[in-house]
Amino acid sequence: MTSTPATPVSVALLTLGCARNDVDSEELAGRLAADGFALVDDPEDADTVVVNTCGFVDAAKKDSIDTLLAAADLKETGRPQAVVAVGCLAERYGAELASSLPEADAVLGFDDYQDISGRLRSILAGERPHPHTPRDRRLLLPISPAERQAVVDRPADEVDIAIPGRAAIRRRLDGGPMAPLKLASGCDRRCTFCAIPMFRGSFVSRRPSDVLQEAAWLAGQGVKELFLVSENSTSYGKDLGDLGLLETLLPELAAIDGIARVRVSYLQPAETRPGLVRAIATTPGVAPYFDLSFQHASATVLRRMRRFGDPDSFLGLLAQIRELAPEAGVRSNVIVGFPGETEEEFATLCGFLVAARMDVTGVFGYSDEDGTEAAALPGKLDEDEIRARVQHVTDLVDELTAERAEERIGSVVEVLVEEVDPDGTGDGTVEGRAAQQGPEVDGTTRVLGVPDARVGDLLRAVVTGSDGVDLIAEPAGGPS
Repeated sequence: MTSTPATPVSVALLTLGCARNDVDSEELAGRLAADGFALVDDPEDADTVVVNTCGFVDAAKKDSIDTLLAAADLKETGRPQAVVAVGCLAERYGAELASSLPEADAVLGFDDYQDISGRLRSILAGERPHPHTPRDRRLLLPISPAERQAVVDRPADEVDIAIPGRAAIRRRLDGGPMAPLKLASGCDRRCTFCAIPMFRGSFVSRRPSDVLQEAAWLAGQGVKELFLVSENSTSYGKDLGDLGLLETLLPELAAIDGIARVRVSYLQPAETRPGLVRAIATTPGVAPYFDLSFQHASATVLRRMRRFGDPDSFLGLLAQIRELAPEAGVRSNVIVGFPGETEEEFATLCGFLVAARMDVTGVFGYSDEDGTEAAALPGKLDEDEIRARVQHVTDLVDELTAERAEERIGSVVEVLVEEVDPDGTGDGTVEGRAAQQGPEVDGTTRVLGVPDARVGDLLRAVVTGSDGVDLIAEPAGGPS
């Protein structure tokens, strides 16, 4: 008598937050698929739903909890038997999250990732693992970056912390032509408003050979653009003994067969050295794109944030960039209403934004984050005042970025096609991103009249119009 093979356990991975979480989810997917799980897109079709949460700001936390609750509701009417929380919110709050959200069957931390298959099987068998106990992950590695590789290089069974550095198993969950590629994990900075280092840990670079190997694998999966992500890309290589390592790595990544474009994210302005500016601005195949985390422009506010800079130094950095690449894209984020922010300091920020002429600026109102220094700072602004300042800066930024997009009319751009016929009209319109447009947050470019284009093509186009930060273009003659 022939036995019928057991139906594999199915799992749906729902990812919230940043591109670093996208990579984590694909690594979890790779481990699960390698251990016999069936990956499904729809949580209604899954035996278990894993929600990779974000724990960065209040809005992201709320989205994560809402997603967990919605997944838990499916257990009452559908197939899912278990809902599991992973990711930054789970790592950051652990048992507290489990207690306040009994609808989730388990809350797992980063240390559970290496045996995620075993954890899920035990949960589906009815076991309820003890909720993750949060700890300050900065304390799990030596303070000195130079000493960290001794820990990273220890055998996996001797290390109980989830850190990069070993070859990762990865399974793509998004078949688009862009893929994030993790350079490093963690952060050594001590910005007073930010809790990320506490739950992501100290900064650890991945070895260049591992990054290149994964990049080549992604190219084999049809990826055309590599989006290099980390908490602080300007620190890449410092724990490997070479702070200029990114400058060396970029041309090697751009030379990989099948890769059309490499993009670097999250640069700390105070650490953005001239050699790195030149490498990003002038290396063929690397997008002249600068994701600069200014956060503010007033020197006194930045000191309270435990950061460095002022309008003159920031504008000087932008001048260096534009001297090498006049059409370079620049984006940033700013925090408005930081404790003690005076009207004069606020005016300094607004004046800087006018002078900087950036393509995109994210505007965030300050809010206390658990465990951060800023939560205990004096001079807290009234919430109504913060909202008013956020609205003022948002209106200013909308005007400035629309003007910056208009300045690009007449320029030639290279557009990575991400969607064909986005409106379903069959008129030959495609949508994608030019070199100055990062994934998801920097707007898009619509190219009209290219009926034969396919997803993943890189098109040369002339910008003919704009709509806010979005561009409208027509095909340009000549090869891309």
